[in-house]
Amino acid sequence: MLGPLQIPEDAYYGVHTLRASRNFRVTGSSISEFPMLLAALAAVKEAAAMANSEVGGLDAVRTQAIVQACQEIRAGALHDQFIVDPIQGGAGTSTNMNANEVIANRALEILGLPKGSYSNLHPNEDVNRSQSTNDVYPTALKIAAITAGADLIEALRHLRLSFERKAVEFADVIKVGRTQLQDAVPMTLGQEFASYATMMGEDELRLGESLVHLHEINLGATAIGTGITAPPGYAEAARRHLQRITGLPVVTAPNLVEATQDCGAFALYSGTLKRTAIKASKICNDLRLLSSGPRAGLSEINLPPRQAGSSIMPGKVNPVIPEMVNQVAFEVVGNDVTVTMAAEAGQLQLNAFEPIIAYSIFRSVAHLTEACTTLADLCVDGITANKEFLRSQVESSIGVVTVLSPHIGYEASVEVAQDALRTGRSVTDLVIEKNLLPTEVVLMRLSPEMLLGAG
Repeated sequence: MLGPLQIPEDAYYGVHTLRASRNFRVTGSSISEFPMLLAALAAVKEAAAMANSEVGGLDAVRTQAIVQACQEIRAGALHDQFIVDPIQGGAGTSTNMNANEVIANRALEILGLPKGSYSNLHPNEDVNRSQSTNDVYPTALKIAAITAGADLIEALRHLRLSFERKAVEFADVIKVGRTQLQDAVPMTLGQEFASYATMMGEDELRLGESLVHLHEINLGATAIGTGITAPPGYAEAARRHLQRITGLPVVTAPNLVEATQDCGAFALYSGTLKRTAIKASKICNDLRLLSSGPRAGLSEINLPPRQAGSSIMPGKVNPVIPEMVNQVAFEVVGNDVTVTMAAEAGQLQLNAFEPIIAYSIFRSVAHLTEACTTLADLCVDGITANKEFLRSQVESSIGVVTVLSPHIGYEASVEVAQDALRTGRSVTDLVIEKNLLPTEVVLMRLSPEMLLGAG
């Protein structure tokens, strides 16, 4: 009905893949851009073949050939044969067909038979036996997302440790805190960097929690969750083999009809990625502010110079690493909007928009992983502090009057602050001059040790 197409002699994909590659040319790339997805697809197909063999649906010869082909793909072989665009109609059917054809033709080759001799081993009848795109594709997406998520958690850990090292290094560097970009009470630069470490550490945990929900799979659901065409015992056998192959504690969803249409786990995971990106971006906003200058900004810290900052202003150096992280964060937030809309757009027994969910999540994870690693290695590890300048700011700060407020009263503290701002004199001198407290008490209360310990 659709007509024949000429397949290149050296190709392992088939006519369904070729048609899809011609129909969908959105991104200019292919699913081979995401090797974790190809490995996950191969793991699902391997588990399915083993399950079919176990329940009597596939003979040992074809099973072994399919399993070997899948293991080769999981090891990195034939990835160039996965040529369909990540963004595609059909709820992922093109991706599933691409996997079926590549595995079938490699399995035929393993058996010593010519590629395309499907009467011996068929992409749909054998490789796709007891399966549907609607259970293979989301299961593979979840396995791939878990794999990629583990890499991101490690990148967050790497960044957290970088901030922790700086927190220790700057533990005794006193500075002025700020709220609403106005001077507040003193703190240490170490406390500031420790807060960044905590922020990243929290997201290590949150990402790990969101990954738990991806372990629930619908393999065995086939078309809509009723398990039609799958023999008794297949779903549990496929789950068990997939757990063994991936090492992940996957579980079969209790309601396969629900699991086949619900993309809530992807929405939750994407939302967690957004949370991580927002927090990393906020930290980078701080780093850019704190390092602004060198003469007309805050100039509290120095970021390691990485490249020339201007084609016209000699000697200018920009905070390029934090700026890169900011832009990745903007992308991740946008990707989350895409995932949200796609998850909402499901209709009746299927969500047809999982390809764009996959594309958005995989790009968010990959870019955020690289951004966190780069931020740690090329920026945070090399940050230095302008210690004497920071101390001088504390000594001249009006905000330190807050420490004396419990002892001299709020109204007197306001008057001292206003006088200090108007005259340029220090809070210390004005409190002593006004006889609001004995000199020794003022000096003791405004010592660095007391400033940092005062509530």
